[in-house]
Amino acid sequence: MPRALVLVVMLVASLLRPSMADLSGTASVTGKALPDAVVWLDAPNAPRRPHPAQAVLDQRNMQFFPHVLAVQIGTKIKFPNDDTVFHSVFSQHDGQQFNLGLYPVGVVRDFPFTTAGLSRVFCNIHPQMAAYIWTLDTPYFAVSDAAGRFTIHDVATGSYTYHAWRPGGTILTATIDVRGGATLDVRWP
Repeated sequence: MPRALVLVVMLVASLLRPSMADLSGTASVTGKALPDAVVWLDAPNAPRRPHPAQAVLDQRNMQFFPHVLAVQIGTKIKFPNDDTVFHSVFSQHDGQQFNLGLYPVGVVRDFPFTTAGLSRVFCNIHPQMAAYIWTLDTPYFAVSDAAGRFTIHDVATGSYTYHAWRPGGTILTATIDVRGGATLDVRWP
């Protein structure tokens, strides 16, 4: 193929590829930084992203880590028991329902998350243990860190409806125009 034609094909391909931007922001409640908030964009026509084949919800010190996990539909979540006691992990309502049964220290169970929604995860033996898993049908999502910050990487520029959720709170919904340098500050009263 002549070099000029190759350059034209490359130029057309780059023009057809949507421009991408990172969407960064903060989550807060009553003016204080909020960790563990899940923020996602509705994107029904977005191409599926390669997502991690697996995510991890660990059990140690009679707690789940992380407390809030967000994954894309189709992700298999590993549930290692890195504690000093038996655990029995389950979720019986809302999003993905499952029951991993009783298993000892050092054992890892996994489960594919194929149903969108919020799963409240518990241990049948230790009632103080609780975690949340959001299974999302979008490639655009993030969980806020300890300082309330989050970044949704490589979003195709355009207008989106966004949603934000926090443990114990309501889901906030609004719209945002994602362009280079766009920020999103999510605030619960």
